[in-house]
Amino acid sequence: MGKKKKEAKEKPLEKMTAKELRELAKEIPEITGVHGMNKEELVSAVKQAKGIADDSGKGKGSSTRELKKKMKTIRMDYKAALDADDKKKAILYKRRYIRMKKKTRRAA
Repeated sequence: MGKKKKEAKEKPLEKMTAKELRELAKEIPEITGVHGMNKEELVSAVKQAKGIADDSGKGKGSSTRELKKKMKTIRMDYKAALDADDKKKAILYKRRYIRMKKKTRRAA
């Protein structure tokens, strides 16, 4: 009975677990902040580092993290408008903040 050698076939990135992707991304020096990334971000970072065209096709728009950064600036503008007693701007910023919050819920 002969022993068969397993060929080292690499899994497709989308089929890998987040843990496997982190291990792979740690070996690539261009990628930083591996532990703070989720699976989707890890896949896109590895593809970008390896030069693979990313055609996921989801068309998600903005990621949740980007939306939350925008929400933070809107919240600061809202507080500044309240301090300046500018009610019209405060209402405008509050409405923007609520819309952004709805977008984050849809994106998740």
